[in-house]
Amino acid sequence: MAANIVKFLRYFGLEKSTIDLLFNIGDAVLILIFGWIAISMILRIEKKALAKSRLDEALHLFIVKATKVILWIVLLITLLSTLKVPIAPFVTVLGASGAAIALALKDSLGNIAGGIIILINKPFSRGDTIEVAGTMGMVDSIDLLTTQLHTFDNKVVTIPNGTITMSVLINYSQEDTRRVDCVFSISYEADILKAKEILLNVISCNPDILGEPAPIVGVASHGDNAVILDLKVWCSTESFF
Repeated sequence: MAANIVKFLRYFGLEKSTIDLLFNIGDAVLILIFGWIAISMILRIEKKALAKSRLDEALHLFIVKATKVILWIVLLITLLSTLKVPIAPFVTVLGASGAAIALALKDSLGNIAGGIIILINKPFSRGDTIEVAGTMGMVDSIDLLTTQLHTFDNKVVTIPNGTITMSVLINYSQEDTRRVDCVFSISYEADILKAKEILLNVISCNPDILGEPAPIVGVASHGDNAVILDLKVWCSTESFF
């Protein structure tokens, strides 16, 4: 079949180099068509797989876009190779451009890496109360670059994900129960047993306080001017504040 096509083209006076170029262009067109179809199928399968996974939705879009870029770069290199275009300079320029972009966006890339770590490891989720980088608040959203939360006095705080992954993070919502620690001072002349009795009565009247673990009421220390009493009780995390 190919030999007949070559003979047909030579009938019009085309040289061998021109005929080879036409064949290469034809192969490139076929590769482009089948490559485009293959990329579409791969991305469709990937989206379905991600939808069934436990990964955060914010990570789905990043994975799909990254896969799409990589596949199109591979397809472009294949097309250039088919057309007998030297790909070494292209790969060199691509590598140098990638290094320059990575250097210019190193902070942003660090935040993206932090976002991926957060979305995969899930040290916290939307709605959790956390403390990180000196700020405590409830998480509103988690993106690839930043995490947004609002404080209890209704301030919106945006923290770069790179800062979060490099900082000590406290998640107050991860466990079902929390302990409430209270400190009271009474004078040395006051009746310690009576003070304990009052605190225990307060505990018994509060439905949010759990019976197990048992509440603790006792003398913590003797200050310069007062006796320090400790009150430690447990409650559900939702009732803590």
